[in-house]
Amino acid sequence: MSQTVLVTGGSGFIGRHVAAELVENGYRTRVLDALIDQVHGQGQADLPPEVEFRQGDVRDADTVRGALRGCDAVIHLAAEVGVGQSMYEITRYVSANDLGTAVLLEAMIGAPVETVIVASSMSVYGEGLYQGGGGQRLERVRRRPQALRAGRWDPVDGEGHILSPIATDEEKPVDLASIYALTKYAQERAVLIFAEAYGIRASALRLFNVFGTGQALANPYTGVLVNFASRLANGERPMIFEDGRQRRDFVHVRDVARAFRLALENNRANGEVINIGSGKAYAIAEIARLLADAMGVPHLEPDIVNKARAGDIRNCFADISRARDLLGFEPRYRLEDTLAPFAEWVREVGAEDRGPDMRRQLEERGLVS
Repeated sequence: MSQTVLVTGGSGFIGRHVAAELVENGYRTRVLDALIDQVHGQGQADLPPEVEFRQGDVRDADTVRGALRGCDAVIHLAAEVGVGQSMYEITRYVSANDLGTAVLLEAMIGAPVETVIVASSMSVYGEGLYQGGGGQRLERVRRRPQALRAGRWDPVDGEGHILSPIATDEEKPVDLASIYALTKYAQERAVLIFAEAYGIRASALRLFNVFGTGQALANPYTGVLVNFASRLANGERPMIFEDGRQRRDFVHVRDVARAFRLALENNRANGEVINIGSGKAYAIAEIARLLADAMGVPHLEPDIVNKARAGDIRNCFADISRARDLLGFEPRYRLEDTLAPFAEWVREVGAEDRGPDMRRQLEERGLVS
């Protein structure tokens, strides 16, 4: 008999793809989602017809208990998402992410749930791993505020030499640089602690920069690629903080959805935190130029702001060796191969450019320097 899986936040960008992945692989799937306006606008996202949808807030204990009834497993995606916004809407982020997880776990006591997989984030690492001039591994790199104010973006050693970024593995200690990162780390630890105490299987997937069709184009906190696309679709230059040479790892949402299913099915993932990324590093300015080409507006060069946002890091990209070893995970959808369909989707649905609103909100609070 197939399992019944509850996906919290399952009507969101990642959740829809996870739900579809589960249905395609024979799982009975139930979704619980609050449908907040920032993510969903005024409507419910399309879900496979086989999915049972329930609208409700993960912080409401009665709603969560009802949604859990008859479920064998939980994929916990429900969360507020946005590094910058988390720095001024602190109560909102802590409430939704940490209290919401606490309510879910408490409701699972005595329920027949055997497995829970939680979405964590690469943001918990702060800066990624670096290598010094002598080849030494540097795990706790931070940039100084005075250096950022002076436009010196790259981390340096004690003698002022620029450090070299390398792929970040799960052994790197966390270094929480934003309220969002703090809440995501609390989510993953709460789930793993709870699961060990109650004898159920659990994993935390640390997602890197997820992209693909279906993202909330009117939400300026949903991801850098969406911000660029919204600007370009409205004839505006993509806005890039710092100098555009910062590097990130972009992983396709369909690869992410498959990773959640693999974690659900693989006992070797029990008790583990696992990076889910592409394993490749991309410079942000180069991504903006590639997307402009894909959208047919190559003349719209990026607007390099040369200012830093509070909570931002310079470089972080994934070592996905553990995902390969424990889950058999291998990315199938490379960024450079999937920008054309992404650009076509943006043109079809249209996009509201709210990037200037985001920048104004941050600047008014002194979070851009």
